[in-house]
Amino acid sequence: MNQKTIARQIGWRVCLCLAALFLAGYAASARAADNPDWTTPIAPFRIANNLYYVGSKDLASYLIVTPQGDILINSSLTSSPALIRKSVEQLGFHFRDIKILLISHAHSDHDAGSAEILHLTGAKYMVMDGDVPVVESGGAKDFAYPNDHYPAAKVDRVLHDGDEVRLGGTVLVAHKTPGHTRGCTTWTMKTRAAGPGSSGKLLNVVIVGSWNVNPGYRLVNRPGHPASYPGIVGDYERTFTLLKSLPCDIFLGAHGAYFDMLPKLEKDKAGAGESVWIDPDGYRSAVIEREQAFHAELKRQQDAH
Repeated sequence: MNQKTIARQIGWRVCLCLAALFLAGYAASARAADNPDWTTPIAPFRIANNLYYVGSKDLASYLIVTPQGDILINSSLTSSPALIRKSVEQLGFHFRDIKILLISHAHSDHDAGSAEILHLTGAKYMVMDGDVPVVESGGAKDFAYPNDHYPAAKVDRVLHDGDEVRLGGTVLVAHKTPGHTRGCTTWTMKTRAAGPGSSGKLLNVVIVGSWNVNPGYRLVNRPGHPASYPGIVGDYERTFTLLKSLPCDIFLGAHGAYFDMLPKLEKDKAGAGESVWIDPDGYRSAVIEREQAFHAELKRQQDAH
């Protein structure tokens, strides 16, 4: 093989690699472009006591402030760390005080910014066991979106169902609620009401990881088209059983749309105060509605098969 032929083959390989990288980046940016609320900033706000919202108009990030440092839930898109940092500092806190980074699940709209936040803060990264391979491969091991690549990040602590994350007197419990991803995590914690006349009542906070069956998810085995991963239906069913069992006062989630954040925020601004975030009935209704949607999609796929 002469040098000209070798050079030509190397050139084609470089072009193919660059094309693959471009398509991966395009897939991630296209998803964000289809959802402008993912990148639209809003003023950060306090939900209750030491729990704050520091995300965008729909991609939720939460800051839990403690005397020994802070906890951040969700790094969001690769472009999101600057938005999150600005929100944290707008509240009067220091970005470098973030000691622990958590996520709701390993999709690029919730964890693609993790490598940058870890670099900027030196925080410890803690991720549920089922999502660790996806996080550490930068999305390449995702069962649904293997081409949606983002900067890989090393996990410092592998979490398991029921594990606790503790810092400065605050305790978060990691509930494994798989289906949407293998390691999708719903976070719970307790906080005290801080509004006028609240008398410091203890409140149960639930931050739902996800309960959705995304387009393209395969729940049923078909010839040549197996389920998205073995046991996915059982995972969803266990997730809904668990979600229905959780005590909930303050209902939150990985997307603002899960818990009607924007309408509630308008009521908060109008003077209703933090009581707008207390919504146990809304939580129960949302869980039931999403469970019904799951069973409807399962039946649709079974009937098609």
